[in-house]
Amino acid sequence: MYQRLNSFKLPQHFRGRSAFVVQLWWIVQATLFSMSPQFMYSWRNFLLRLFGAKIGKGVIVRPSVRTTYPWNLSVGDYSWIGDHVELYTLGEINIGNNAVISQKSYLCTGSHDFLSEKFDIFARTIVIEDEAWVATDVFIAPGVTIGMGALVGARSSVFNNMPPGMICTGSPASPIKKR
Repeated sequence: MYQRLNSFKLPQHFRGRSAFVVQLWWIVQATLFSMSPQFMYSWRNFLLRLFGAKIGKGVIVRPSVRTTYPWNLSVGDYSWIGDHVELYTLGEINIGNNAVISQKSYLCTGSHDFLSEKFDIFARTIVIEDEAWVATDVFIAPGVTIGMGALVGARSSVFNNMPPGMICTGSPASPIKKR
């Protein structure tokens, strides 16, 4: 037997905030955040902080970035998050200093247990260490760490930790040479 969705139950406090705060964030994100002019990085950082994100100095977040629950997001100093990046923060996403998450990448901290008929949901932290670069259209799975200074090549899918200082590509991604 596979999933029985009528038996699914979201664990208590899974979202980390009340339904009201979650809905309020989604409204703010759809309007004040996403409709802000490109150059208003400080404004978007302010909105993220207002909802609990930890945002460092000089961070660039584009207006088309989507963050599910900002209270699960931490971004270090001078990091960049590109257009149409999806930060699926069911669990924590910790992005270090001087890190780059390029356009259309998807950082996915949560999924469902495929062995569970109840389709149990889970969340695992993603860590992007200092000076790492996640290139265009990369998928990063729950629980993955991208090591310091690593480069994950465009269109890669990352299901395991990637070592520091390496260029990693493919689906599944693997280290191919030093950066």
